[in-house]
Amino acid sequence: MELFDRPSTGEKALIVHLSINESFSEDLLNEFIQLVVSANVNPVETVTGSRRAPDARYFVGKGKLAEIKHLLHESCADVVLFNHSLSPSQQRNLEKEFDVRVLDRTNLILDIFAQRAQSFEGKLQVELAQLQHLSTRLVRGWTHLERQKGGIGLRGPGETQLETDRRLIGQRIRQIKTRLAKVNKQRDQGRRSRQRADVPTVSLVGYTNAGKSTLFNLLTDSSIYAADQLFATLDPTLRQVKLPDYGQLVLADTVGFIQDLPHELVAAFRSTLQETIEADVLLHVVDASSPNRQEQIHEVNSVLKQIGADKIPQIMIYNKIDRLHAVEPHVVKDELGDVKAVWLSAMADKGLDLLLETLSRHCHDENIHTTIVLTPQEAKLRAKLFQVAQILKEENREDGCWIIDINLPNKYKYLLDDVDVLED
Repeated sequence: MELFDRPSTGEKALIVHLSINESFSEDLLNEFIQLVVSANVNPVETVTGSRRAPDARYFVGKGKLAEIKHLLHESCADVVLFNHSLSPSQQRNLEKEFDVRVLDRTNLILDIFAQRAQSFEGKLQVELAQLQHLSTRLVRGWTHLERQKGGIGLRGPGETQLETDRRLIGQRIRQIKTRLAKVNKQRDQGRRSRQRADVPTVSLVGYTNAGKSTLFNLLTDSSIYAADQLFATLDPTLRQVKLPDYGQLVLADTVGFIQDLPHELVAAFRSTLQETIEADVLLHVVDASSPNRQEQIHEVNSVLKQIGADKIPQIMIYNKIDRLHAVEPHVVKDELGDVKAVWLSAMADKGLDLLLETLSRHCHDENIHTTIVLTPQEAKLRAKLFQVAQILKEENREDGCWIIDINLPNKYKYLLDDVDVLED
């Protein structure tokens, strides 16, 4: 088997889903089947069961092993997919028993990411995650390259092939990290320029297939890829949005999260998720029609905590209300009158005005909106304000003064200490 063999599309898969020391969850199984379909694989058989703990050698017990073998023969499936994380030795032992490829949940998600990545950065990030995952289980693909035993004609020149491959993979990982560092530096420059212009950044986050890209397209009048499938969006996209009575903000669409998201992917996509980490506010998009929405909210918040974005203000966006009975677009406020949640439907284009008003109000709360008068002697201050504030309107008076309507971040309010402010 080649080191980087990827499953070809259109394959038939046998799915294995065990409940380990817990009750059976139909929803977790259905989500995994969605993942399988998203990878362009046809699930033909499903094996379920329960165990107190995984078997150290095969993950499943002897009875399930025999059942899977029988179903493999009956269904002619050419890959077995486990909705679990398998150790390298378990994966190797199962492949020997079944004589077909065996992939676990992490392998499957990595494969979907490899299919979806479009940008140069996205492809590098996926390759990095694949190599980091592969480096821990090289022995599976290279069982014939274990350390050579002693004896005449069996002593190697020094480094075994396995060690060589580990070294080459290590070199490639370092190369990718260097390239990603350059891409990240360019992103940092873009972020700094937005910060200098004080353009707020709003990031869409949420569980995969919650409708983030559909909402993004609606808000920005864009046409990025959106589909009813898991991980439709991988590469981050940034667009400007014009808010009523405010000005421009930058909206970022990011990769969706999922239960048991592989740590390799969270680490590899950290630079992409930097847009989320440095956002002024997060729009946490939730599929309101999902029976597991509370668990999905918990998973998203868990990943946000991993990447250090758990302290950023969140506004909950309950999407897909068109799938609910008698639920109209509305906002939910706390005791102080601040909006905490917006219920809408991106697909049906309902409630978008409520979201735009909420964002506009949030941005206004973060800024001082006022009208000032500057004299010709205050030209340096005017230049400074053009750097750090949003200039909504400017007029020249006959005496040479400027009348400027501005949104100024609170942290720069000291600039107005000695300025003539017009009363409302």
